[in-house]
Amino acid sequence: MMYRKTICKVTAVIALLLAAVSTVKAGPPFQTDDPEPVDFRHYEFYTFGAMDGTGVEIDTLGPALEFNWGILPNTQFHVVFPAAAIFPYNNARYSGAGVGGRAWGVGDTEIGVKLRYLKETKYRPMIGTFTMIEVPTGDSANGLGVGKVWWRLPVWIQKSWGPWTTYGGVGETIIPQTGFNNFTFGGWLLQRDIGKKMTLGTEIFSHGNEGPLTTQPGAATLVDFGGYYYFRNPGFQLLFCYGHSVAGLAETYAYLGLYWTWGNSKGEKKAGESAFNRMHSREIPGIM
Repeated sequence: MMYRKTICKVTAVIALLLAAVSTVKAGPPFQTDDPEPVDFRHYEFYTFGAMDGTGVEIDTLGPALEFNWGILPNTQFHVVFPAAAIFPYNNARYSGAGVGGRAWGVGDTEIGVKLRYLKETKYRPMIGTFTMIEVPTGDSANGLGVGKVWWRLPVWIQKSWGPWTTYGGVGETIIPQTGFNNFTFGGWLLQRDIGKKMTLGTEIFSHGNEGPLTTQPGAATLVDFGGYYYFRNPGFQLLFCYGHSVAGLAETYAYLGLYWTWGNSKGEKKAGESAFNRMHSREIPGIM
């Protein structure tokens, strides 16, 4: 009898989580981010690999570790520790002939704070920022980092209805380093829950010319497709995404990762109100 009562309680909680309009998935595996922070006193952990390639070179991250913490109400602390690799094809940065070798090592470490300024209502979208600082822990001489501290300064907006969620925004990347440009980036995404086991989405993501010493020495607009498969909803998920440019520089993007979430609201949230099903992100650190 006690076992049946426990099962009933667990089922009821999961049903509330699935029904809550505020339970959305955002960020990884996509390049477009969202304004929704991790719930207060909750945590997210990712392990992932990612790739961004052009005719200049291919940059990869992986294995990489990401940790998000709902440190305060409406405030998320974020950190990414990546391993990185670079496979240059014809970048004269690496040899006089324009054909270089390969390099592996630690990439630049990403530290960020996401702040939600306006909560979503029936008629009003959610609005927030996700400021990120890239710390130069990667070997810039071998293309594994920038060599100086640099920043991403975006503003994101989001709205949900039923099984649908859309979000996007625009930002500026500031890189005070020779051979790298400051550039604007932005994107918009639409996604939908497919039953209880999967969410699928597509995004349009654009960035400016990132500089002659980067993988993207030209502007590009990409269309990416991806989503999430729930091994255990909401605690354990598979993330996947693949896309290619449709305008500008020829560019390919891919992401594959695993996601876990846990936490203790201690009465801070109403029953059924949770952000367990949402995703968080940032552009891939160290991939220029």
